[in-house]
Amino acid sequence: MVIGVDASRAVTRQRTGTEAYAYFLIQALIPLASEHNCQLRLYFNQPPHPDLFLQANHVEHVTIPLPRLWTHGRLAWELARRPPDVFYTPAHVIPYGQRVPSVATIHDVGFHFFPETHTRSQRTYLNWSTRHNGQNSRRVIVDSKATMEDLIRLYNLNPAKIDVIYPGIDPELHPVTDVGQLTAVQNKYGVIPPYLLYIGTLQPRKNLSRLIQAYMISHVDHQLVIAGKIGWRAKSLLDEIKNARSSLKQRGDLSGEDRLLLPGYIADHDKAALISGAEALLFPSLYEGFGFPVVEGNVCGTPVLCSNTSSLPEISNGAALEVDPLDLEGLATGIQRITGDEDLRHQLVSAGIVNARRFSWETAAKMVLATLKSAGS
Repeated sequence: MVIGVDASRAVTRQRTGTEAYAYFLIQALIPLASEHNCQLRLYFNQPPHPDLFLQANHVEHVTIPLPRLWTHGRLAWELARRPPDVFYTPAHVIPYGQRVPSVATIHDVGFHFFPETHTRSQRTYLNWSTRHNGQNSRRVIVDSKATMEDLIRLYNLNPAKIDVIYPGIDPELHPVTDVGQLTAVQNKYGVIPPYLLYIGTLQPRKNLSRLIQAYMISHVDHQLVIAGKIGWRAKSLLDEIKNARSSLKQRGDLSGEDRLLLPGYIADHDKAALISGAEALLFPSLYEGFGFPVVEGNVCGTPVLCSNTSSLPEISNGAALEVDPLDLEGLATGIQRITGDEDLRHQLVSAGIVNARRFSWETAAKMVLATLKSAGS
């Protein structure tokens, strides 16, 4: 069987959620495809780094450089010219009008619940692409039961068509206990222990303005580190940070910039140490189809605070302190509890180690391959 895969999202150097999903899943599919006598045909919109994915007899790289209309123009033409037995898009959209049996992963529908966190054009495109993927896929893969239920309710998808397959976690993530390594990474990014960590893209859906406000009224002595790439519509957040820094200068022995730190994107090889060294990982997102940082905190042995909405209770499975992301006082109380209650901290770390075992890219790849073979047969 020839399996065509849209690998365009996997070539991104600074990978976040769905880009990491595409990258790690394809990595796990490559050896598995060989075992099952399947050919992988990977489609790229730019030349991939030579070391990105294994090039072997059963893996074909197809680079189609075209800056605009790549998916619905050039990729669609390539699929029509040389159709695989099944086409899979792990983090994008099925090309319009193509007839190859297809499978798509739909990661979330958060734009329905918090439309104010997206522009009008983004909401229009996300609604169209979600409906298009749902209608034109032989099977749909989702990251959580919560997303499956949303798709059934909002798009009337047949439940029998949907496969819930939990993603894995970066296999390089692990608890870091070496003091020298922890200190080196902290010094590199200007982090001052003890610190609280948010890690992810800086965008409205992540609820960071409310996190900063809760941090301010919690009066904990920890540094707040908000790590990640600046996303779209971040101006209001940056204004919030500027105002908070001005207020923070009036208390403590750190400047406002040191108390509330924005170190930017964290390199993959530094991530484990940064998470491991944190007093707690804070992830009060308004909506998530999965929520990678929650499990990343579990893997690294760091207590986690997360929202009690969307997929996050399903993914944390009791291994995080859950709070209402819209309740400012409740979020502040949660920050105080997770920094001050040692029994709670130990409980969350122990539960997190167990919870993290549920998520493996090898397991995810086996389930995805079964879905692809079913759709292509």
